[in-house]
Amino acid sequence: MMIALKAATPQLPRTTAVADHVVAVDETDSTNALAVQMIGDGSLTLPDHQDGELAVAVVAADRQTAGRGRNGHKWVSQPGRCSTMSYAVRIPRAIATDESVNGWLQMIAGLVTLDALNGMIEEYGAAPNQPDCSLELKWPNDVFCHGLKLGGLLSELVIPPSSGAGTDADADDDVVIVFGVGLNLALGACRLPTPQSTSLQLHVSGLPSFGEMRDAVAERQVEGFRERLVKFIADPKGQAESLREEVKAVCWARGRQVEAHFTDGTTLTGEAIGLNEDASLILRTQDGTDHTVRTADVGVL
Repeated sequence: MMIALKAATPQLPRTTAVADHVVAVDETDSTNALAVQMIGDGSLTLPDHQDGELAVAVVAADRQTAGRGRNGHKWVSQPGRCSTMSYAVRIPRAIATDESVNGWLQMIAGLVTLDALNGMIEEYGAAPNQPDCSLELKWPNDVFCHGLKLGGLLSELVIPPSSGAGTDADADDDVVIVFGVGLNLALGACRLPTPQSTSLQLHVSGLPSFGEMRDAVAERQVEGFRERLVKFIADPKGQAESLREEVKAVCWARGRQVEAHFTDGTTLTGEAIGLNEDASLILRTQDGTDHTVRTADVGVL
């Protein structure tokens, strides 16, 4: 019989030291939903973006009762085993709504997450169980290890109360992007929610306690979002090109035969070639035609 785990308010001393604001609760329906609500009612505020500076707020919970994934999917997590965090940042509306570059915001969240996980592993002297236990990104929003899902990301745009409703006069305003990050850090094999999921502790030995892992990863994510987004805001087009090369090295789907499932029920099968300049996926079908995939669930064949 599986024993139910009790939720407890996350203790995040390292994260609190680097973040501009931290909200930690034992349980909520969704950390993204809580962050969006608090931004909307003014109880969670972030200073305007300034050149070279970026505020980052964190909303954390030990248990989510209605965790959300991309395209309406559910994110199942367990207290004391899975990290469920949302990171809120203010960025210029012009960048957040520019379809030629805003796809890279999700990719940045993925790279920040990989950096944070790998940095935590290195800090504690932990080591992969096998040489090929590297962490990768499955376009557009999953963290993968050995072809299994270790984590998921969900980004949402929020108009803060101080901004307008999207008129031309408000084009220079900041908006808030909330990045939700769910990570299976300390789940045993018997607690995995699906056969397609996995947990960090199943692939890496010598890890610290779950609480230490969660805090160390979140601290690095705050710093990573701040550093990477400041650079991106300063030069979106230039950063897009360097990000494209960086993602290429950790793109799990690249070079594989995959099937893209679209929200209208249609599918497209082919080889994932790489990413376009706007962060969309290039999928080459058997007839040699390259297709652009912007919104889909992508699975390997």
